[in-house]
Amino acid sequence: MKNMWVICVKELRTYFVSPIAYILFIIYAGLFGWFFWNSVGLFIYYSMESQMRGEMFPMNINDQIVRQVLGDMNVVNLLFIPLITMRLFAEEKRNGTIELLATSPIRDGEVILGKWLASLILYAAILLFTGLDFLFLFKYGNPDWKPMAIAYLGVLLQAAVLLALGTFISTLTKNQIIAGAVTFGVCLLIFVLGWVGSYQYSAWARVMTYISTTTHMESFLKGVIDSKDAIYYVSAIFLGLFLTARSLESLRWRA
Repeated sequence: MKNMWVICVKELRTYFVSPIAYILFIIYAGLFGWFFWNSVGLFIYYSMESQMRGEMFPMNINDQIVRQVLGDMNVVNLLFIPLITMRLFAEEKRNGTIELLATSPIRDGEVILGKWLASLILYAAILLFTGLDFLFLFKYGNPDWKPMAIAYLGVLLQAAVLLALGTFISTLTKNQIIAGAVTFGVCLLIFVLGWVGSYQYSAWARVMTYISTTTHMESFLKGVIDSKDAIYYVSAIFLGLFLTARSLESLRWRA
């Protein structure tokens, strides 16, 4: 466990001694702020329009702002996750230090969990930073914080799955650009698999829909924790880390 934290701290230090973390913070915060500003603007516009017409449409901050913004950021994650994970093992292979890891007394599980946890902590910090925007909702409105917290949890779990898959893909190549591109392609594929469920009802379509991460995000964005969705995310994280362990094990044998 101690070795895992040592590797985790080392990876976090690598992120923050280079411009990577700061660039990700700035870009993610800027995109989040843009989505938030537009969602608030639409919320105010429709509220004023309904009052002028004398119509009373139900306006809910959580549904029309929080859920909308966090749902949009799930798409942005498809671009950000590869940027975080592409260097985890690919850089080690490029620098020739992967052999040191493979032959060191540190267990593969500690290396994998340390690197994956570092990427997850970095993403969680970026996600937490976006909460500053939602503070304005509490100052000028009355959102319900519990559905908001559950929605954030769903976004974090989905990111954890994609980070685990990106960690695995990073072990397959020494080229960071290839690792990032393949991770983006895999994340995008998993993201859109659920679309087939809108027009197909066969068994294979239901399987594709279940595999899709977007299918399991819906309940979290509504502020509901569904056990089957939580089990899916935990299982997918385990699968990604398991594949990483098998890939790293093959590197150890070749070393």
